[in-house]
Amino acid sequence: MKKTMLKVVVCAVVVAAGWVAGNRAHLFAAAAAPAANGPVEVKIDNFNFMPGDLTVAAGTTVTWVNHDDVPHTVRTIDGTIKSKALDTDDKFSMTFDKPGTYEYFCSIHPKMTAKVVVK
Repeated sequence: MKKTMLKVVVCAVVVAAGWVAGNRAHLFAAAAAPAANGPVEVKIDNFNFMPGDLTVAAGTTVTWVNHDDVPHTVRTIDGTIKSKALDTDDKFSMTFDKPGTYEYFCSIHPKMTAKVVVK
C-alpha cells in the first residue's frame, strides 16, 4: 500500500511539474498583465523586481512594495524615477503619463534591474 501511494504522489508531482513547465509562460503572462489604466503592483522580493518587465497604458500608477528584509530603491539613471530607500513593507508609487521605456534598478543592489514600458 505504501509503495502504491508513493508512486501516486510521485506521478502527481511529475505531472504537475510538467504542466507548470509547459504553461509557465502563460501563467507569468497572466500575472504580469496590467489593467488598462488601473494600479499595478511590483513586488520586491528575494532581490528581484516581480514582474521584471511590465507594460502599462499611459496614466497607469505603478506601486513598488518591498517584501525583503533589507532596504531597496527604485531608480532610473536619469532620475525620472527616484525612490527613497524602502524598508520592509514600504511602498513607492509613480504614475506614468508619458509613453516610453523606463529601465530602472536598485541603487543599493545594482544587479537588480527591470523596466516599465508605457504605451
